[in-house]
Amino acid sequence: MTTAALSRPATNATWINTFIVIGSLMFIVALAVSALFAPQWRVLHVLQGSIYVIVIILTRRQSAWGFGAGALTATFWNLLVLFRSPVGAEGLHAIGSLLRGGSARPDILLQLFGACGHFLIIAACLVGFLSLRPQERQWGRFVVGGVLAIAFLLAMAFTAGPPEAAVNIKHALGL
Repeated sequence: MTTAALSRPATNATWINTFIVIGSLMFIVALAVSALFAPQWRVLHVLQGSIYVIVIILTRRQSAWGFGAGALTATFWNLLVLFRSPVGAEGLHAIGSLLRGGSARPDILLQLFGACGHFLIIAACLVGFLSLRPQERQWGRFVVGGVLAIAFLLAMAFTAGPPEAAVNIKHALGL
């Protein structure tokens, strides 16, 4: 068996790469549309979007760092937005309203769109990482990749984001 064959993941990576790209693009589109209407968020959203570009590049290389950054950042963001902020409850109301033929706040729908992209990223990164048949060192890289990406996100929110970014994160974390 060749070295290239040994380094290939155990599963077909086509759907994994596709889900990661689609999920990342969904989130980046949500960031871009939001930045169009709220210019004070533009710098933060560009920096936040860069995380997803890096995730796409690293996961295509079958990197545990990239799979961890993708899965853990997306999970962190979804937990904050869907379960620790008003968006979660308002999002369920918005979906219900749309199903009944009503309308919903565009900002809530945009955040839900981004969360759906994150669900694609989470699933694909977990399956992609597990298909590597990770050893202890790769598990460490997975966790550290995620922690570094989340740390970057938080650092950018507190330094490059508008003041309400820090307030929103502190509130969602119960601080």
